[in-house]
This record gives sequence, structure tokens and C-alpha cells, in this order.
Amino acid sequence: MPEQSLQKKPQELEIDIQDIIRKIIAIRKKLYKAVVVGLLIGVIVGTSIPKQYTVRVTLSPEMGGEKGNSGIVGVAASFLGGGTGIKSGTDALNASLSSDIVSSTPFLLELLNMEVVVNGGETKTLSNYLTTESSPWWNYIIVLPGIINSQLKSWFSHEEISSKEKVQGRLIILTKEENAQISALKKKITAIVNKKTAITSVNVTLQDPKVAAIVADSVVHRLQEYIISYRTSKAKEDCAYLEKLFEVRKQEYYVAQKKYADYVDTHDNLILQSVRAEQERLQNDMNLFYQVYSQVANQLQVARAKVQEEKPVFAIVEPAVVPIESSSMRRSIYIFLFVFLSVCGTIGWLLLGKVYIIQHK
Repeated sequence: MPEQSLQKKPQELEIDIQDIIRKIIAIRKKLYKAVVVGLLIGVIVGTSIPKQYTVRVTLSPEMGGEKGNSGIVGVAASFLGGGTGIKSGTDALNASLSSDIVSSTPFLLELLNMEVVVNGGETKTLSNYLTTESSPWWNYIIVLPGIINSQLKSWFSHEEISSKEKVQGRLIILTKEENAQISALKKKITAIVNKKTAITSVNVTLQDPKVAAIVADSVVHRLQEYIISYRTSKAKEDCAYLEKLFEVRKQEYYVAQKKYADYVDTHDNLILQSVRAEQERLQNDMNLFYQVYSQVANQLQVARAKVQEEKPVFAIVEPAVVPIESSSMRRSIYIFLFVFLSVCGTIGWLLLGKVYIIQHK
């Protein structure tokens, strides 16, 4: 008996497959119609979605670490004296924050005001360019209620936010249009960081390939400026503080030096012990002020060298290149996908769904 059941199973499976094939052949006319429907839907969807072009810029930043007394600071410290170096700790801003910087609201808000050259040589701001990008027709149907609502509100409200009112202290006030554009830019502009190699890839996807390349280059340039400004801000603050301290110590030394010189000039011919004691005291004060003044001067020179050393170096591995081919999905893939879904849906409905409904009535 077990051997007979094993022999029947392949036969039953073969019969089932043949039965399914016969059923599919029986509904082939409907499948032809499904192919035509899927083809039409694929063509409509494929032609409705605008082409997108992606530009990728790859850069390798030299990020901070434990420097100690290396580089320019080390040279300045060894030249001026071994104890005058300023210690350097680990940077608070590392490579992994590049993606957060690029997607931050202040960064994108500043980016909206940059100028781009569109096809035809016309110059526009990025904000104005984004309003010219097309969308699939069904997006307009989805957002139509919101547009009508906003239009009705604009008729009854005439409040506008000026550029001076956009930034109030640490608060940023955005209009609805700016908020929508920034939300769109967060999807169109991304930065991916390789945590192992610290290599950052900035991707910009727009409908105009030339504009995408311009924006990608600008994003990388502004990102470099942001990181340089952060990396050098502490060193610049230290340098400014030492410059003020240097002027104070210099004036103190000049005052002590003048007191000593005036006293020596007025008591040059006197040999009293009290005169010699006062002269020695003034000379010691002058030497003390000079030592402090000299130490601050050395620290100031090291701090100035540190400002230059703290500037990171960015190696552009792959610059912004105007793309030739679009990065969006090809129309043929849309057509194949919808034809496949239409055929599979028709087969599933006629062979399974329809039968299931009839049996459970």
C-alpha cells in the first residue's frame, strides 16, 4: 500500500498541473485583455512619473582625533618652549554627523536661497526651481483638498513672514511653502557615511541633471564650511582670549619697566641702602611681569598655529558630474510590472477567488 500511494502522488500532481494549464488556456482571451489593460496602465504610469537624475559626490574628510603636540602646533611649541603647547582632545563633531547636518533645517533653509542655472541659461533660486518640478497627475488629486483649504485661508488672512522674522534668537519660523520645500529637500538630498572609512557620499536627486550637479557641489562646499567653522571655533576663541590677555600683560610689563627706568634715572647718584633695595624691588617686579608677558606671547603664537592646524582637509574622491542617464525606474519596467500584476490578478481571481466566493455563498 505505501508503494502504491507513492506512485499515485506524482500522477495526481501531474494531473493537477495539467488541469491548471487547461484552465489557463480556457481563459486565455481574458488574459489577453488583462495584458492589454496592464500594458495601458504601465504606459500611463511610466509616462506620468517624471525622470529623476542623481548626482553623487564622494569626499574623504580628515576628522579630528588625539593630536597632542603634532603638526604645526608641535613645531610652534618646540620652537617657543616645550611647555607652551595646548592640548587637543577628541572632536565632538565626527564624520557620522554629516548626514544630520545636511538634513538639518538651518542648512536646507540657507540652501533654498542659492542660485542655480536651469536649461536655457535662466538663473533662479533653488526655492523657485523646486516650484517648477513636475509631479505625477495623481499627486495633484491627493493634495487638491489641501490646496483649496490653503487658498481659502489666504483670502481671509494676509499675514506674511518677512526674512527678518524667520530667525528669532534660536527659533526658526517657516512658511508652509518653505516647510514643504525643506521636507522635499530632505528626501532629495542625502548624505551617507561609511563609519569604517569615514568616507561621505552626498546624493542629490532632481529632475534637471545640471541643477542636480550644481546643488550637489554647493552642498559639499557648505558642508565643508560648516565643519571647518565648527572645528576652528574653539581655537579661534582661545586665540582671541590670548590676544586680549597678551595686550594686558604687555601694558603691565611696560608700566613696570617705566617705573624702574624712572626710579633709576632719579636716584642714579645715590648710594643709600634703601635706594638700592627699592631699585632691586622694582627690577624684580619688571622681570616678573616680563616672564608672564613672554609666556602669554608664546601661548598666543601656539594658539594661532592651532587655528590653522584645526582646519580639516577634504579630499574629493568623486566630484559632481552632470549625469547623462536618469536614475529613475525605466518605463519598460513599469510596463512589465503592471502586465505581470494584471495577468496574475486575473488568473488568481478566475481560478481561485471566484470559485471561493461561489463555494461560500
